[in-house]
Amino acid sequence: MHLPQTFVLLGLLTVAVFVLRLRWWRLPSWLRGLILVAAVAMLLLRIGFIGSQWGFTSTRLNALLAWFSVAGYLVLLARFSLMRPQWITSIGSVILLFPLVGSTLLIPLTRVFDWSAADIIDLEAPYILERSPWDTDSSGNSGMDLIVFYRPPLFPLVRHMVQRAAFSNEECRAAEATAQSNMEQQTVHFHCPALNTSKPAIDLVLPLR
Repeated sequence: MHLPQTFVLLGLLTVAVFVLRLRWWRLPSWLRGLILVAAVAMLLLRIGFIGSQWGFTSTRLNALLAWFSVAGYLVLLARFSLMRPQWITSIGSVILLFPLVGSTLLIPLTRVFDWSAADIIDLEAPYILERSPWDTDSSGNSGMDLIVFYRPPLFPLVRHMVQRAAFSNEECRAAEATAQSNMEQQTVHFHCPALNTSKPAIDLVLPLR
């Protein structure tokens, strides 16, 4: 999952923003304003994408946006720590750093190091399916995420998540899991083959939202 590289890069980014904080008042006022506007814009764009479940078709572009939003978040924390009284704002900024190491925010950052081609399958237009393997820890807990996206014909660089299903290798043969859309009923059928005789196949029919 490229966690070591992610932690190293996150640490370097944090150090860079800390150096920026030390030199903040030496920067021209127009440059300080530009940095703050860019930081807020990147953070709001990322929040907007997450809230609306829209994103770029490219997994790497989504990862880059996640990194830019983290950089923006760090810049805003650095600026917040310079407000008075600094002993309170500095402690608050340090506390607000901890959410960055949570799995929800950290996992999207790791994908910038994944150079393998995304496993994307065309369903009935305008829907596509992305198969994304996952491995949560070294104990062997792994599986496959099947995510169905709506891709606008006129704007193929973006996509909107409409449904998803996750299958574990402990419950079925997750690597062989498939999905099939039904445009008439506006549903998607997820199928994961049986692991053995005691664990039957898993079938899910979910609406296309």
